Amino acid sequence: MNIQELLGIELPVIQAPMAGVQGSALAIAVSNAGGLGSLPCAMLGPDDLRSELETIRAQTDKPFNVNFFCHSPPVVDPAREAAWRAALSPYYREFGIELDDAPAGPGRAPFDSHTADILEAFEPPVVSFHFGLPSPELVTRVKSWGATILSSATTVEEARWLEANGADAVIAQGVEAGGHRGMFLTDDPSTQVGTFALLPQIVSSVTCPVIAAGGIADSTGVAAAMAMGASGTQVGTAYLLCTETNTTAIHRAALKSESAKHTALTNVFTGRPARSIVNRIIRELGPISDSAPAFPLALAGVMPLRAKAESAGSGDFSPLWSGQNASGCKEIPAGEMTRSLAPER
Repeated sequence: MNIQELLGIELPVIQAPMAGVQGSALAIAVSNAGGLGSLPCAMLGPDDLRSELETIRAQTDKPFNVNFFCHSPPVVDPAREAAWRAALSPYYREFGIELDDAPAGPGRAPFDSHTADILEAFEPPVVSFHFGLPSPELVTRVKSWGATILSSATTVEEARWLEANGADAVIAQGVEAGGHRGMFLTDDPSTQVGTFALLPQIVSSVTCPVIAAGGIADSTGVAAAMAMGASGTQVGTAYLLCTETNTTAIHRAALKSESAKHTALTNVFTGRPARSIVNRIIRELGPISDSAPAFPLALAGVMPLRAKAESAGSGDFSPLWSGQNASGCKEIPAGEMTRSLAPER
């Protein structure tokens, strides 16, 4: 079964949920164009989540996706927190910031029963997860209103686990993909492989539909993934310059520059591996730092540095999320981008 049949969409294109750079406007535009628009929800509080869902329901009658994280809330490690503050202290001195002034960053809350209470009133047709799946009870509850469940796998073992635990389709997330890795059965970056190496292995290992993600930036990439057995594709980076995103001017400039050709998996922004355009903090403290606290605790220390640098027009301390292939980024409406991604029939 392809994803058009599974999800009730016209085109084999899912817009990747991208927390921090988009809201409902992007999801609505993609869904109305025939793809599956996605709303990243991990950073939304209850009131904002309700508001965004009301907006989507008011502006499209097409299927859409809501996305949540499934990480385990971290336990604070005082020694690691101290090591992280020590690593950041030279930058704090450079910007004249007091270490004790570092506020808590925006939360990354895992999916729970309270969130399910909010969702149930809206019955979103597709619910996707990153970092595994929630509890079996919550999976059953989400399915009770007829929702299709998707989740990301970065290895064959993760794909098999997802299928066995209730995922209706698996997103094969190649190492090229921007933003956070969906890793949940391993924390070893050496297990992460490219989309076109991972995709056929997962396709041959599960019976559910498989969605290819990572490095796909145009209709040729979509067609290639489907020729290799994908039931559909998920595309993120190509949408980052679209008019409906909230991508900052600094982030947009980086995506349009030569810098976009150099990305790395780094944990210095949140504590989990995520792909960003390489900048000063990645070069000097990473890409992978043993001092970074567990996800999402690393955020708090970097936030004041990001704010100071960005106020001066610099992205040296900003998470400039991007996949390895930013060639598809265009400053066009998301509906036009979505239609351009569909392979010729």
